[in-house]
Amino acid sequence: MAMQASTIRPDIEVGEANWGAVLALSLGAFALVSSEFMPVSLLTPIALDLQITEGQAGQAISVSGAFAVVTSLCIASIVGRLDRKVLLLALTGLLIVSGTVVAIAPNYEIFMVGRAVIGVVIGGFWSMSVATAMRLVPQDKVPRALAIFNGGNALATVIAAPMGSFLGGLIGWRGAFFGVVPVALIVFVWQWLSLPSMNIKGQKASGNVFTLLKRPVVALGMAGVGLFFMGQFTLFTYLRPFLETVAHVEVSTLSLLLLLMGVSGFVGTLLIGSFLKDDSIYRTLIVIPVLMAAIAVVLLIFGGWGAAAALLLALWGLFATSAPVGWWTWLSRTLPNNAEAGGGLMVAVVQLAITLGAVVGGILFDASGYQLTFSVAAILLVGAAILAFLTSWKARQP
Repeated sequence: MAMQASTIRPDIEVGEANWGAVLALSLGAFALVSSEFMPVSLLTPIALDLQITEGQAGQAISVSGAFAVVTSLCIASIVGRLDRKVLLLALTGLLIVSGTVVAIAPNYEIFMVGRAVIGVVIGGFWSMSVATAMRLVPQDKVPRALAIFNGGNALATVIAAPMGSFLGGLIGWRGAFFGVVPVALIVFVWQWLSLPSMNIKGQKASGNVFTLLKRPVVALGMAGVGLFFMGQFTLFTYLRPFLETVAHVEVSTLSLLLLLMGVSGFVGTLLIGSFLKDDSIYRTLIVIPVLMAAIAVVLLIFGGWGAAAALLLALWGLFATSAPVGWWTWLSRTLPNNAEAGGGLMVAVVQLAITLGAVVGGILFDASGYQLTFSVAAILLVGAAILAFLTSWKARQP
């Protein structure tokens, strides 16, 4: 199908950009991602309090990921023509419920129920993000809106773990989780005041998100997204043992390096919009994984030198955090009339790719160390670039 057809959006009419609503959703993304990754720095106190192992406590992240995948695949068909403002407010309400349930959980089972609820919010919010951006701003401003959404995500990624650790030491792990609730309440009120009514018009999209894969450009693009995230997390998940054993960094230095990656990623989300014009988006989607593959290779050679590792990780954060904005923008242009179903499919692909990347990376790291792990990550990223090129080629076919 021709790329030009993707610019037609008969059910979405946008006048002036509603940046207030975009910022409200960005703050919502910040609260959501902060809650999602809060357990990372609180496993030990959670395990001690609930009388479980740290491994069981760590499943708090796994269960939220699983529910995010299921929700992302079915939410568009379940909610039907429900006003998307109501849906987003409901999801924010569930975020408040999740934080409260987790904070007061008397046992492990209730704790996991609260974490399952946050998974539903994750899948629902990110599935709707592209379609929501398309309803809040004119089409030429969609990349900027998506970058602002992802800016909240990037900021939460930077501070979620240290914030959780700090609050956990100050007011306990339950207080740390409940600390997200006031932020979510602010988001709820802000969304209530700023979001317009977003009723669904036109023909109802297919409830089966997998039918979208019948379009070769969509199938190739989703495969490219999957390889990109798999390659990214094959390396990223095992950065800490690499830095500790190869670069010999101390814990304080490690935290500083991770903070540097997060800050550079946030900067990347601010800059990426100018590289996502109609005639350059595919070039960006091709170049970024190639650059990240090159970084992985250079880390193999110079990663033992602390200054070089810091520079390379800053560049990694810059590219890795901004790339998703590119793929979300691609989705908005390729599936303008199926952005919700397409968003659900992409969320599922990304979640599964992250899991596979972590699993594959772990197997390789245990078996052969960082050399093979980083090499395979580079190969996967090159594969993502190739698939992005093929997606570009297919999009231009009549």
